[in-house]
Amino acid sequence: MNCNQRNGELMARWPDFFIAGAPKAGTTALHSALVGVPGIALSSPKEPKFFLCDGRPPPRAKHRGPGDAHSRQEWVWRDSDYLRLWDGQPDDMLLGESTPFYLHDRQAQARIAAVVPDARFVVMLRDPVDRAYSNWMHLWSDGLEPESDFLRAVELEDSRRRRGWAPFWAYRDLGRYGGQLEHLYRHFDPAQVLVLRYRALVDEPEETVASVLRFLGVPGRRSAIVPHDNTRPLRPDTSRTRSVARLVRAGAAAGAYAPPQVWRKVSRPLLRELHRNGTHRPELTPDQRRLVLEPMLADIETLEKVTGQSFADWRGDSGRGSFTARRQAAQPTSSVTRS
Repeated sequence: MNCNQRNGELMARWPDFFIAGAPKAGTTALHSALVGVPGIALSSPKEPKFFLCDGRPPPRAKHRGPGDAHSRQEWVWRDSDYLRLWDGQPDDMLLGESTPFYLHDRQAQARIAAVVPDARFVVMLRDPVDRAYSNWMHLWSDGLEPESDFLRAVELEDSRRRRGWAPFWAYRDLGRYGGQLEHLYRHFDPAQVLVLRYRALVDEPEETVASVLRFLGVPGRRSAIVPHDNTRPLRPDTSRTRSVARLVRAGAAAGAYAPPQVWRKVSRPLLRELHRNGTHRPELTPDQRRLVLEPMLADIETLEKVTGQSFADWRGDSGRGSFTARRQAAQPTSSVTRS
């Protein structure tokens, strides 16, 4: 899939680096912190998902979950459209994009290696149970997840995959980073991969962004402005919200036949209604956390072997909470009330 030349003419450059990891693991926050850094040009849209494709549109058969068919319209699958995302950038600019699924998708890793073997990866990892819970809450609060019980939604993951639901619904599997990184290292030298933890971006944003710039070879140090995560308020499970959520899912299905911006505009009042009277999500109990975590323990062991780092805190009975809750806990008491 080498498209650098066509008919003897030099085409635009491929990206120099990728931000990957998993949804709800801090890739959006890191991407936002790097926007505007001198010497770096990031793609817009943030997640083109190009290397998830193989020169063809993403197949409908693998996008049968609520909202999947609508979402697939936004994937950039033509090489010409993808390369055009960095049109006009000077030769000395580092080009990058942020598609978190590149860590999960083994074929995407192979495609990148075939085209950009010298590419660098910044991989964001988050406690896999915290990540799965945040992923579920995002979809539930936006009306797309029909299952109101998080544990039940996790149990449905395998059957949903067999029915063709997209990777965003893989609550556990997206957090099996050990096997994913092990495969990535088959295609790329570990020296080309910087593994970061979500907690570092939350707790030490300045130092974390500085480490990314050093890894990319970008001179200087920049004051890091890391935005809050995009966690939704937990919508209550009432007859009213269930009715609105059914409208959201029906609209998203119909939206597959309209330009994405049309459905986004139409859905705004429905989402406002869903988020009205929303509450903070409750913490998982130790028993709930253990049920989600137990099948992932072997992969955490693999992750430790692959990275040489300890992830012992992920084996505990309590998570570390949301981005906002952790940032507030780190602030002086006088500033905690500010949102």
